Amino acid sequence: MKTFEKDGYTFQEWRIGASTFTACMTLGARLMSWTIDVAGNRREVIRWPENADFSQYRKIRGGNPILFPFMGRNYVEGKKFFWKNPVDGVVRPMPQHGYAVDGAFEIVEATENSVRAKFIPSEASREGYPFDYDFFVIYRFAELSLECEFELVNRGSERLPWCAGHHFYFAMPWHAGLSRKDYVLKIDAKKFWHHASDGSLVKAEAPREPVCFGDSEICDLLYTKLKSNRVAFGPKSGEENIVIRVGENEVPSPWTTVVTWSESEDSPFYCVEPWMGAPNSCEHGNGLHFVEAGASESFKVSVSLE
Repeated sequence: MKTFEKDGYTFQEWRIGASTFTACMTLGARLMSWTIDVAGNRREVIRWPENADFSQYRKIRGGNPILFPFMGRNYVEGKKFFWKNPVDGVVRPMPQHGYAVDGAFEIVEATENSVRAKFIPSEASREGYPFDYDFFVIYRFAELSLECEFELVNRGSERLPWCAGHHFYFAMPWHAGLSRKDYVLKIDAKKFWHHASDGSLVKAEAPREPVCFGDSEICDLLYTKLKSNRVAFGPKSGEENIVIRVGENEVPSPWTTVVTWSESEDSPFYCVEPWMGAPNSCEHGNGLHFVEAGASESFKVSVSLE
């Protein structure tokens, strides 16, 4: 690993074979970009926008924002950006995607192919999630893959609810002359949902096969009841797939969720987001996880090129 300074921020970089991974681990523990250099050509896998505005870090459309302790929008009886703890019934604030997106982290370990960072709670996060815990983000890098692990350690005396996730911004298209409609998603899901403006989950129709990134119906679509933890997407030819494996079990738990989203029809990215559960899980309970007092829990996701 090497570090470099730019515009007052410190960045980390790992070069492993043809791949270069760049991160800002102390600000959001965010992997910013993953590029591959082959025969003099550079391909973006995970995209970072040029001239990103670090004063609006939460809003930067790039990298892999870390969504913790809860992802998506949370509601209490229709009131947005709040959550109700099912353990003690207390209502507290919770911004969209939680507090880690632009939160402070400290690097506790770094090697030539990995890094481990610990979340440093802010005053705001202590108000919204006032528990005794350690939250770690660990990246492990290889030439054609990466693994990201979340670890939540409960150092308190009560059950700790959480439902975290990833927000990968994948560059698309990544072939000259192609567009979104030339790329397809292969995901073996049985249930589909939309997250309504009141916080409820609304059943959706299964997208048309093959699932094409040019179809507007898949934008902001939730996929659950996955029959396999393998999610793949790439050109219709079937070559150069990006493969995400969600969790360590071949068949994930029923409410493990994958989200497909993009900002607009001409955005140079499409997000494929593996989440521990459905959004607003504290209210409806679908996919909500608990860490018992003195215990820990982890959530692993890998991304590879195949």
